[in-house]
Amino acid sequence: KYAIKVYERNFNGHTNYGDATKINPKELPDFDLLVGGFPCQAFSIAGKRKGFDDTRGTLFFDIARILSEKRPRHLVLENVKGLLSHDSGKTFQTILGVLADLGYAVEWQVLNSKDFGVPQNRERVFIVGHLGEFSGRKVFPIVGSNQKTLKQVIGGCQGNRAYDTSGLSCTLSSQGGGQG
Repeated sequence: KYAIKVYERNFNGHTNYGDATKINPKELPDFDLLVGGFPCQAFSIAGKRKGFDDTRGTLFFDIARILSEKRPRHLVLENVKGLLSHDSGKTFQTILGVLADLGYAVEWQVLNSKDFGVPQNRERVFIVGHLGEFSGRKVFPIVGSNQKTLKQVIGGCQGNRAYDTSGLSCTLSSQGGGQG
């Protein structure tokens, strides 16, 4: 309730649609950009790492439900770096597969707030995507951040690949091509 009060104070007149798990996407206005983060506790190395077995971890699927209905041209998602290695990378594969099935070409990179003038060592994975038909310019890697790349260790179509999580970024298209 306090976060809502702060948000309303900073964004006067903004509509609060409430609990994301209960949103009816048909009631949302059309939009071109979805920006969101789903709770990190389910994926963080500081937590119990229950992933999709933790109710908080399933909020990604509510984001996917909204993406499926509203079809925004672009998306930006954020979570902890541990999302990449959770369940030996299978959780991240699932997320990429769902986004690809929805028609989104995605790329991602781990960014650390300390590389951008924030006095804090806080690593987060950012996933940027666009609907395949609305091809956009490449966003990552962002210059000045760690340039390591995820290494593909098992081939296959997107969503069935496995990556060495010691790397930090990769770009994939919804057609399954990419670098890595």
